[in-house]
Amino acid sequence: MQFLSVIISQMSEEIVAKKSLGQHWLNDPVTLEAICDAGDVADGDEVLEVGPGTGTLTESLLNRGAHVTAVELDPVLAVTLPSKFSGRKFDLIEGNILEFDFEKMATSYKVVANIPYYLTSNLIRVLSETPNQASKVVILVQKEVAQRVAAAPGDMSLLSVSAQFYWQISLGQIVPAKLFTPPPKVDSQVLIMERRKELIYPKVDHKKFFRLVKAGFAARRKTLLNSLAGGLRTDKQQIEKILAEANISSGLRPQNLSLDDWHRIYEVASTPKTR
Repeated sequence: MQFLSVIISQMSEEIVAKKSLGQHWLNDPVTLEAICDAGDVADGDEVLEVGPGTGTLTESLLNRGAHVTAVELDPVLAVTLPSKFSGRKFDLIEGNILEFDFEKMATSYKVVANIPYYLTSNLIRVLSETPNQASKVVILVQKEVAQRVAAAPGDMSLLSVSAQFYWQISLGQIVPAKLFTPPPKVDSQVLIMERRKELIYPKVDHKKFFRLVKAGFAARRKTLLNSLAGGLRTDKQQIEKILAEANISSGLRPQNLSLDDWHRIYEVASTPKTR
């Protein structure tokens, strides 16, 4: 057993972060604990970790008594981690988190992870769209992206509208690039997403709502009138009528609209008109 531990330790030391997988190891104990604090991780929690890497955050989660299910794409890490945490409440699944079956998780679980930057938008999408949503998501992402997710009207994007539709968003601490190995080119920030207890717009057809929003952001630099007309392939006069009835200026740009503004447009556009 001791010999096996030495071998595993040597393998871990030889592991090199893969640029192709966006791997940046975080080893700072204070930051790792701050991430766990942001997730309110406590004894008995079911936690899904995305891209555990060398297992530094995993160790902090396990030390708090959490049962950790980790999804790791890197086959080398997928081999070493189970032995590293042998005998502890740890399960590893080798694969792509975007293809993960979230129904395997308990009905009340948390996602706590230091994720590759490239994964952020798609991960938020799958976490939002799965029927078995996490109760809380705490992910360390690129600082600029974290702030874009939490943006207010004036700086909104398709990503912020999508995330805020499903989650209550807040920001945690900023993590300097120098704390990672290898250091990325930009700083990171903790993004906190708490599942809404009730859907903010329970009667909305999600597919139709986001078809509208995607059309609006299809040409971000254009006015709302032009972007919606082009994105929905609809006559500008019809779009003008919809915006006027929703009490939205057609000269605004999509980033200026709030979630409620998009909902009003959706309601007007979805209401059958009588002749």
